[in-house]
Amino acid sequence: MKVREAGYEPARLPPGQYLTEKWPVLHAGSVPQTELATWDFRVSGEVGNEVTLDWKQFTDLPTVEVTQDIHCVTRWSRFDATFKGVAWSTLEELVAQKPNARFAIAHAEQGFTSNVPVASLREEGALLAYEADGEPLTAEHGWPLRLVIPGKYFWKSAKWLRGIELSATDRPGFWERYGYHNDADPFKEQRYGF
Repeated sequence: MKVREAGYEPARLPPGQYLTEKWPVLHAGSVPQTELATWDFRVSGEVGNEVTLDWKQFTDLPTVEVTQDIHCVTRWSRFDATFKGVAWSTLEELVAQKPNARFAIAHAEQGFTSNVPVASLREEGALLAYEADGEPLTAEHGWPLRLVIPGKYFWKSAKWLRGIELSATDRPGFWERYGYHNDADPFKEQRYGF
């Protein structure tokens, strides 16, 4: 699936952003060291069937590949980034998501969290990615797993993902607690504040 067509289109570049072909590395704290032998991924909260998957179980799930634009709050944008991983719909079937689950809290290494409405997980192009541009994610970009949420500033796409908690109520993530905007729409320049 290709979310956006290739080529430069000014309407694709949100206000206040500049286009880059590189993928800058930005994060708070150090890069976690991960052992796949002990790594697992958990879906919990407002579900009928809590699920914990090891690396093999996770990568044995059906995969999708998406190509889309990514936008960082630090003002860079990169067009046509390709990600491969597992669509939320696959996990949603496994966990029997409850009707009151309106928000998703992504839990990552080192206590990092990111929050989005469950509807964002269902957007075309949203996935839990373990490859980028045809290669395994690098450690700096979130290996072994990162969330990819289209149409939001990229801090919503949590690196080093370890779980998704479904919740009836929204809870600000790591960056939102430091003043970043809860909605994170790059075309509305929702960088800071609510």
